[in-house]
Amino acid sequence: MHIPIFPAHGLYAITDGPRADLIAACAAAIEGGARLLQYRDKTDDHARRRDEAVQLATLCVKHGVPLIINDDVELAAEIGAAGVHLGKDDADIAAARRRLGDGAIVGVSCYDSLERAGDLAAADADYFAFGAFFPSPTKPNARRATPDLMRSAKRMGKPLVAIGGITPDNAQPLIEAGADFIAAISGVFAAMDVESAARRYAALFHK
Repeated sequence: MHIPIFPAHGLYAITDGPRADLIAACAAAIEGGARLLQYRDKTDDHARRRDEAVQLATLCVKHGVPLIINDDVELAAEIGAAGVHLGKDDADIAAARRRLGDGAIVGVSCYDSLERAGDLAAADADYFAFGAFFPSPTKPNARRATPDLMRSAKRMGKPLVAIGGITPDNAQPLIEAGADFIAAISGVFAAMDVESAARRYAALFHK
């Protein structure tokens, strides 16, 4: 499967678990301007997750948007995703690259830790995700990051993702601090009109 090129900046839309209209909602997010899509589903329904991931991979290739699989290296390999996103309790970067190949996108959660980012930069992560920057309905107890942390991380020369309670109204200072991508879960997928919600985030990068 052709792997779309990693974009320079934009909205990073992250799915919010099982929903009947998942594929349609993701298509709407892409139509609204999402430049990266992450499939995030923490359930144990492997058959459904594989079926959805296959459909999303086809959708993303059609639109030239990289599909990132949250946590699950094997699923990413099986369906030919563009890459994987790893948290602190997931596989390490080297293992992910062995399974997915050198061309895969391997992103990592750094939470509020510049030290973790430095360690993972040495391990050749493709991007760093920091957050939460604001209270988040997805992770209400998440550690809190700051714009100053983003400014410091910018010196590492890797793409930076800001996540956690970010809306089109509070995102601009994070972009000014160095965020290349604004990640949104409920801000996009809990919206009544997913495409319009995505469009508001995407517009932040065209000012």
